[in-house]
Amino acid sequence: MKAERAYPRFIITAKGTRWVEGGHPWIYAQEVVSAPEGVENGALVDAVSEKGKYLGSGFFSRESKIRIRLLSRNANDRFDADFWRRRIRYAWDYRKTVMGADVSCCRVIFGEADGFPGLTVDRFENLLVTQTLSVGMECIKDMLFPLLVEVLAEDGVVIDGVYERNDAAIRALEGMEQGKGWFPLGGRETPASAVTEICENGVYYRVDVENGQKTGFFLDQKYNRLAVARLARGRRVLDCFTHTGSFALNAARGGAEHVTAVDISQSAIDMARANAVRNGLEGRMDFLTADVFDLLTELEKKGGKPYDFIILDPPAFTKSRKTVKSAERGYKDINLRALRLLPRGGYFATASCSHFMPSELFEKMLRSAALDAGVELRQIEARQQSPDHPILWNVPETDYLKFYLFQVV
Repeated sequence: MKAERAYPRFIITAKGTRWVEGGHPWIYAQEVVSAPEGVENGALVDAVSEKGKYLGSGFFSRESKIRIRLLSRNANDRFDADFWRRRIRYAWDYRKTVMGADVSCCRVIFGEADGFPGLTVDRFENLLVTQTLSVGMECIKDMLFPLLVEVLAEDGVVIDGVYERNDAAIRALEGMEQGKGWFPLGGRETPASAVTEICENGVYYRVDVENGQKTGFFLDQKYNRLAVARLARGRRVLDCFTHTGSFALNAARGGAEHVTAVDISQSAIDMARANAVRNGLEGRMDFLTADVFDLLTELEKKGGKPYDFIILDPPAFTKSRKTVKSAERGYKDINLRALRLLPRGGYFATASCSHFMPSELFEKMLRSAALDAGVELRQIEARQQSPDHPILWNVPETDYLKFYLFQVV
């Protein structure tokens, strides 16, 4: 790379060079051969090979094991407001294409998959909720968030407020503090409430973007919930780890005879019950605050087959490679218990939202659970996250949600 560049120059190992040239945007600390001193945390830097070949430009993180998060491999790019406006527009146009009318509630920016490393932006009707997990994005958010609102306004989308959910412990890995609150939008008054109402698949939900899990609502299972609704008619459904009742409500709206929604969190159950009332579905639903593992064990001891459709949508059992084996045991335990409860001809939905539990391992676990339960699984569908959470094949971390529908035979 002969031309003079404005950004600090980081030299990358041959192994790191191959990794980047293979398409991955992360450069780990151990792959940095040399770097100038005094580079500010979150600054833009250039990555070059040991032979001087330009590999890309990205955000430097002094604290994280991911030392550089690449933004572009084009040496002519200038990372000004126009660059970020184009990138926001590209992400928004993609959502309009793949989500259609469902764009009113969707993930607008999905981190690396949209070229915004470490940034999540969800839209819930009139509110945007952000989660910033990289220091580089933190450094430019004062420019970026108003641009987001402007780009949406160009399409007639009115955003009343941007709420930051930066209460994630992982921010410490980037040397950032935790916190949450309204982002100041150029003198605008912040909304009076952090609670809004959305409609997904014809079901209405109250979403608390301040206190709900993650950004307030799990958007990635949107179309998987529809798939459950199509199978639920006339069935007795048990929805485990219901959170705010999304799978349970879709099953009830789909015509289930009765739905039992279970979660260990009383506040989640309270919200699920309120959502049922809002949708006029409370007459065909009941709600139970319980540990799902204990509940399935108790049901098995009682005998009988009280449900003919069981849904398992647990939180991630593993968030690192170190705990994959124990997570596999946990997934098998709960899937085995559920399968033992289902009658022949019953239906079964099961999911994992952990990137570290790859599809191959999850399917291996399911085969083992079915064998131990003495049943066979007839696959109806194998699904993933909704398309507003796009998967980049060169970035496997973007491929995380596995969702399977079976008939037990």
